[in-house]
Amino acid sequence: MLNDTTLLLDLDGVSVARVERLADGRRRVHLVTADEAARACPACGVFATRVKGSAVTRPRDLPYGESGLEFRRRKRRWWCREAGCPRRSFTEQIPQIPAGARLTARLRGAAGRRTRDAGSTVIQAAQDLHLSWPTLMEAFRTQARDVTEAPLSQVAVLGIDETRHGRPRWERDNGMRIPASGA
Repeated sequence: MLNDTTLLLDLDGVSVARVERLADGRRRVHLVTADEAARACPACGVFATRVKGSAVTRPRDLPYGESGLEFRRRKRRWWCREAGCPRRSFTEQIPQIPAGARLTARLRGAAGRRTRDAGSTVIQAAQDLHLSWPTLMEAFRTQARDVTEAPLSQVAVLGIDETRHGRPRWERDNGMRIPASGA
């Protein structure tokens, strides 16, 4: 079942704890992790039961409204109690906001698609989304891989433009210039 945060912000795995209005008119949204799977150790997959502490991150997201939103996400740091696990502790992570991410997955994806599909230059898309050029270029490369690594469709019919090589040779035929066959 979708929670209100998922419906409003379209960010799966988090809930809104509170919202405050800043002096400049922007809204600061305080998020907490709502997905129980986030407490599974990324190394061994065992669900942690003991909290080590917490951390606050500021993931950036797509522009929202005229004044924008600023996210503050409080996530728990867990102890991994599995004896054979090389990982001692870890922080919660969800697919939209992976561990160590400064951008949401949807901002990164939208940035790459803006250049790949919408014909925007990398620098213009970076300025529009308030991202650095290297960040946007990496997002574009990721989105471009979807196109360049996709399997090619079977060719049903080839036209002359796809098979001709070299310079065309012209012959007269009924007063019109047409390329000679086999050219």
